[in-house]
Amino acid sequence: MESLRELLCVGVGPSSSHTMGPRKAANAFKRHTAELASSYRVTLYGSLSATGKGHLTNTAIQKALLPFDSEIIWSRESLSQHPNGMLFEALDKNGKSIEGRIYFSPGGGAIVEAGQSHASKHIYQLNTFDEIKKWSDDTGKPIWKYVEECEGEDIWDYLKAVWDVMKKAVKRGVQTEDVLPGVLKLQRRSRAFFLKSKWCADHLKRTGRLAAYALAVSEENASGGTIVTAPTCGACGVVPAVLYYLFKTLRLTEHEILRGLAVASVIGNVTKTNATISGAEAGCQAEIGTACAMAAAAATQVMGGSNKEIECAAEMGMEHHLGLTCDPIAGLVQIPCIERNSIAATRAMDCADMALLSGGEHRVTFDEVVATMYQTGKDMNKSYRETSLGGLAKLTKQSKDVEGLD
Repeated sequence: MESLRELLCVGVGPSSSHTMGPRKAANAFKRHTAELASSYRVTLYGSLSATGKGHLTNTAIQKALLPFDSEIIWSRESLSQHPNGMLFEALDKNGKSIEGRIYFSPGGGAIVEAGQSHASKHIYQLNTFDEIKKWSDDTGKPIWKYVEECEGEDIWDYLKAVWDVMKKAVKRGVQTEDVLPGVLKLQRRSRAFFLKSKWCADHLKRTGRLAAYALAVSEENASGGTIVTAPTCGACGVVPAVLYYLFKTLRLTEHEILRGLAVASVIGNVTKTNATISGAEAGCQAEIGTACAMAAAAATQVMGGSNKEIECAAEMGMEHHLGLTCDPIAGLVQIPCIERNSIAATRAMDCADMALLSGGEHRVTFDEVVATMYQTGKDMNKSYRETSLGGLAKLTKQSKDVEGLD
């Protein structure tokens, strides 16, 4: 597996695969061709074309290619290697293509050039949760210790920086009352949830706080704010919400939070390595389902759970998102994306509770549910894999009203 630095990336929203990745590809191509080019042409394929305008893909690319002029071409054709494909062409002064490269954005802000696999160094020898759990059981060391042994002790400085960004996103979000950018004119709700949670009865207080924190980060992402991919921009609110809630409620130390974040990263890395975290490839189950599993595992870790209980919580977090579609209205990372983060945060805590209450007894392993999620995504109609061609994006009154604005 790769370094968790490739999973938990600090960046600007609204999408890791549709904004961060294309921006990174544009910068890479410009570095390679700036001395040759007079202008650029970029063709976006598949999911990048279908929802790129709502995800600000074109804006991110054109800004990255400045001061050069650039033309964006939208193609519904999908390239075989991945649904998120883009062809960059450097043009001479007569508009003739002098060099071209194809890049793919497979999720989490990563980019891959056509015909190549991800170039990042794999620093973990163990790639499945079964293997990592066996290592932990055999050595008597906790799972977070495996992260330290593979990454080095400086990983805690990186995780601290990540945690700081997460906290700031929560704090900004719960203080902001505004309308999100885009044609939906969606009102931010985190502030209202947070204020109402203060006077809620105990049985609603936890739901109110978790929802407020998840909404806060997701609304920051939708506004183009700075967040952490955990594992993606579209699912960035779940892990921060759960950890921030536990940090405040249980008065945890920063060390305890960082260890929980390390365990969450193992869950995310296992999923990314053996399946996908890309909504364009496997639907929202790959994004929000992975985020819920990560948060459930982190919560179980910081509440004193065993390896068996950590796996049980993560497996439930993924299992109960199987089949979840990715059908954002107007291609924006807003409806249903933002609310899904709050639902997944509350579900992650429920999964952690159930794992602890049951002692971690479970029949389905985490590795099995990851394989199931991936196969489910492959079987899913492409209209429900981040294309906005079906589901809520086409069949709701809201989507029809939006179409009427075009």
